[in-house]
Amino acid sequence: EVQLVESGGGLVQPGGSLRLSCTASGFTFSISSMSWVRQAPGKALEWIASINSGVGGTDYAGSVKGRFTISRDNAKNMLYLQMNSLKPEDTAVYQCGRGWDYSFRGQGTQVTVSS
Repeated sequence: EVQLVESGGGLVQPGGSLRLSCTASGFTFSISSMSWVRQAPGKALEWIASINSGVGGTDYAGSVKGRFTISRDNAKNMLYLQMNSLKPEDTAVYQCGRGWDYSFRGQGTQVTVSS
């Protein structure tokens, strides 16, 4: 059974940082590209970053480029999202997804950026 479990969300002040983690199981993680997406209340799902398998080429949405970093540890079946310089508009539920089309996603972890 494919499973993706996100963790690491929480409440952070503007300008702060958080590191999200995603634990993957039930599929061959090391050969799978992976993505992070987010959904804010009342808004559409937004893709924010993806990473290839292997050498791990990455791509980012313009809204997070330069502030967020996606990475992976294939030995641990883990995906990460380092988020720096957080803004109130980054408030959302963050989900990790399998593939560039994030066709399968986890339940998500809430990130709230507020003073």
